[in-house]
Amino acid sequence: PRLSSGKRGGKDRPGKMSDKKVEEPQNTQDLTVFVQNLLQQMQGRFQTMSDAIIERIDEMGNRIDDLEKSIADLMTQAGFDENEAKKEAEAAQKAAARKAEITGEQAGAPANE
Repeated sequence: PRLSSGKRGGKDRPGKMSDKKVEEPQNTQDLTVFVQNLLQQMQGRFQTMSDAIIERIDEMGNRIDDLEKSIADLMTQAGFDENEAKKEAEAAQKAAARKAEITGEQAGAPANE
């Protein structure tokens, strides 16, 4: 849900100062009250926007969690196990290292003889 009508400077924007008839402050006390009211209104709007942003962040976090769970479920259904994949990769690396050692020894054997 959007917080404003989407129109910048339009007359349908809620809470706009021009929508209300405000008397000009006549003295310092009136000016102080006017500024305090204005600051309270701004604080209320800021809090509303902050709450909306935090709510959206929470919703996105929940959606990411759901997506991660769906991916894990799909991987499980496909028979993919992360631990098995790591073990297979480590075994392949060890086999390649052994092959390199054997090949290196065989290549070096005739030169030593």
